Amino acid sequence: MTALNDLVRPDRYPRSSRYDPAWLLDLDMGPNPLWLLEDLARDLDLRPGMRILDLGSGKGATSVFLAREYGVQVVAADLWIALEDATAVFADAGVGDQVEAMRAEAHALPFEEESFDAIVSVDAFEYFGTADNYLPYLVRFLSPGGQLGMATPAMTREVRELGVIPPHIKEVVGWEAIAWHTAKWWRFQWEITELVEVTSARLQKDAWWDWLLWARAGAEHQPDGRSANQPVIDMLTADGGELLSFALITARKN
Repeated sequence: MTALNDLVRPDRYPRSSRYDPAWLLDLDMGPNPLWLLEDLARDLDLRPGMRILDLGSGKGATSVFLAREYGVQVVAADLWIALEDATAVFADAGVGDQVEAMRAEAHALPFEEESFDAIVSVDAFEYFGTADNYLPYLVRFLSPGGQLGMATPAMTREVRELGVIPPHIKEVVGWEAIAWHTAKWWRFQWEITELVEVTSARLQKDAWWDWLLWARAGAEHQPDGRSANQPVIDMLTADGGELLSFALITARKN
């Protein structure tokens, strides 16, 4: 058995387990995006034909998954990935007719209002979505009753409550950890606007362990994997699930 085999877990992630782990690692931009999305989607009602914005879509794995698994039309929006690279991923995966790649900055989205049935964001929202005025901006692009779902790195306690970024986390991610909020924080942040009804706000079960399995597989599979992933492995091992997690938050536009 290799670390790559540990990314096939049909008992917990049956849909994700149908995807080649090596293909997924070649699109690596963070912890296993299909595990996060599959878990998140359990709290959403995704139906064939929906138009979905995949916000912060990275190299495209989540957009492929949405198109294949739920039969939806996807706009894959990311600021950093070249259009031709993302388009090639979608064509190779056989979903080129369902997924449109776009370069977009999250605070200047080039879409008409109320043009999406759902907006999904996996391991990206922490970079642009923590400001008090961001949710009111984003929900403009959802149709009435439209759904919002995001998975984001989280802490089990707020950094402000701790009074310090714990050293084992600070050494790897630095100040960015102040944006790794609890699920409770996100629920309040969204509900207080009265623009959405939060339908689920939870920490992913054993998220730190999922992340550790992913980092170990990356260390084994990728050319520079050991140097890139060892600090993350050390951080997660030291944490042991005490503080590090992922928050999965879903809501419906009022």
